[in-house]
Amino acid sequence: MTRTLRTLSVLASLAVSGLGLSACGSSHSSAASPTSSTTTTAVSGASALCPLTGTPAPGGVVPQRPAIAMKVDNYSLGPAPAEARPQSGLDAADVIFEEQVEGSITRYAAVFQCHESAGLVGPIRSARWTDVQMLSELGHPLFVHVGGITPVLDYVNSSSLVNVDLGYHGSLETNPPGRYAPYDTYTTTQQVWSAISAPAKAPAPIFTYSTTVPAGEKVSQVHLDWSATSDIYWRWNPATGTWLRFYNVGSPSSPNVQPDLLADGVQNQAQNVIIQDVTITYGPWVENSQGGLEAESHILDNSGRAYILRNGVMVTGTWTAGPAGTPTTFTDASGHPIALQPGRTWVEIYPSGAPMVATPVTPTTTSTATPG
Repeated sequence: MTRTLRTLSVLASLAVSGLGLSACGSSHSSAASPTSSTTTTAVSGASALCPLTGTPAPGGVVPQRPAIAMKVDNYSLGPAPAEARPQSGLDAADVIFEEQVEGSITRYAAVFQCHESAGLVGPIRSARWTDVQMLSELGHPLFVHVGGITPVLDYVNSSSLVNVDLGYHGSLETNPPGRYAPYDTYTTTQQVWSAISAPAKAPAPIFTYSTTVPAGEKVSQVHLDWSATSDIYWRWNPATGTWLRFYNVGSPSSPNVQPDLLADGVQNQAQNVIIQDVTITYGPWVENSQGGLEAESHILDNSGRAYILRNGVMVTGTWTAGPAGTPTTFTDASGHPIALQPGRTWVEIYPSGAPMVATPVTPTTTSTATPG
């Protein structure tokens, strides 16, 4: 397959090697009271569906608790285990958002609501401006992170997100052996839901679901080349009914594509992958000691091109986001909602104008699409 590279902004490419020195100041959370946010008065019955996956709720009961969005690092230059990878706990998430930060590396916001992680989730890292833009559609999610620069923390505190800064919740933090700072901060969903006071209410659905596969181009693979540390391939696997995630750990001239495995050996995968073409600006804030400028993804009150991957098909459409608290909509060329396959969804907040290389099933040659 022909590999297409994009030219990164000079400002954004600063400090890839110094990311471990990102600012990690903390801000007091307004939700420090140790009161459980889970209740047994929940939507129940055989038709009870998880709001963020559209799948049957465990035990037929939708937990009446807010979503948890955990900020998980994704920086790694060497083979695993090195820096952030392999991460833990992502295989229990309902939705995962992936965003660009300084130096064109990426981080995740792993969202849990219907399902609890079986163990630790992490490594947890600092907040970014884009987090508010991505997560406001979840209502009042518990936003778990470790500090951040002052302007970002002020933005979080002024938003609908419930600020759960582990710098002020030491009892929720675990530092597992074999990890080193700043890649050694972990927590569990059970601890967060038990310790943080928040409305005992499930979020509203943010996607439309249907088992009917919409019309689209049949593709076997989509390549997203964020940077040298996040050179991503999504490959359709009919046997699992999921898109499997891979990384190129080689060079542009000599690719070495490997499965993106978690610490438990499970490969990152999703029934749906949304590639959301978003305008990104850089700065004015510096995010680390090497001068890396923060990448700000502008989502609220905006729109752009979207590519929806499900069931081996790529549907091209438009995303539209209103003010904070309203879900982003995804529509086809006729203006109809694009339905997702019930299951986990991975949302790529991808830079506008960055090339996307899709491999059609038929013909077998590679085609290149440039968002925007």
